[in-house]
Amino acid sequence: MKTRLFPKNERGTANHGWLQANFSFSFGNYYNPEVVQFGMLRVLNDDTIAAGMGFGTHPHENMEIITIPLEGGLTHRDNLGNEATVRFGEVQVMSAGTGVTHSEMNASKTEHAKTLQLWIFPDRQNVPPRYDQKAFNPENHPNKLIKIVAPQNKTDGNALWIHQNAFLYLGVFESGQEINYTINDTENGIYLFLIEGKLEINGQEVNERDAYGAIEFDTITIETKAPSKILIIEVPMKFNDTYGD
Repeated sequence: MKTRLFPKNERGTANHGWLQANFSFSFGNYYNPEVVQFGMLRVLNDDTIAAGMGFGTHPHENMEIITIPLEGGLTHRDNLGNEATVRFGEVQVMSAGTGVTHSEMNASKTEHAKTLQLWIFPDRQNVPPRYDQKAFNPENHPNKLIKIVAPQNKTDGNALWIHQNAFLYLGVFESGQEINYTINDTENGIYLFLIEGKLEINGQEVNERDAYGAIEFDTITIETKAPSKILIIEVPMKFNDTYGD
């Protein structure tokens, strides 16, 4: 097993007034050659968006985009005719494929919104664009990892799907829990992002907003040292710039 801690204070940052952003990987004006991506995971942005503000209409293509609200909600509009608000407890996926334009605006005029947005490289190019969202409400299912995103044939009838052999799990755990995570594909690695709480993994302390990467393993044991909210991102490790492979 190879592992690496990604401390929260080593992330890139940007302050645009209406947007406070933290970048796990190189993004926009932030470039760090040591953290360009983690396998097929290209972006993990941790954003706070001011009331009434957001991302105006802009294009994407050939990327799987996943949005996870942490506080408040975002209103999505796109050129495919989709319009919906995604809130805490829900997850949004968008396959940009051949091309899509969309906007994501804070749904509140009075309260800020906090979101995680991920970009994952697809396993095929130029697919028809698509949009979907679903409620998972992890706080209603404590001490359990809930599969929220998976390949189309491995959703177990519940998870949202994307064009990649990637799996995302979200869970809310009490202190003192032991989680044994078994990799879905041994060619994959995991990037664990600790939204809240405190963990110990293989003797390594992981604190709120830290991330922990692991490759070349079958099962990994995660211990919660405080009430914790955990996001696990399992992705193929092709283009593994993080480890230089």
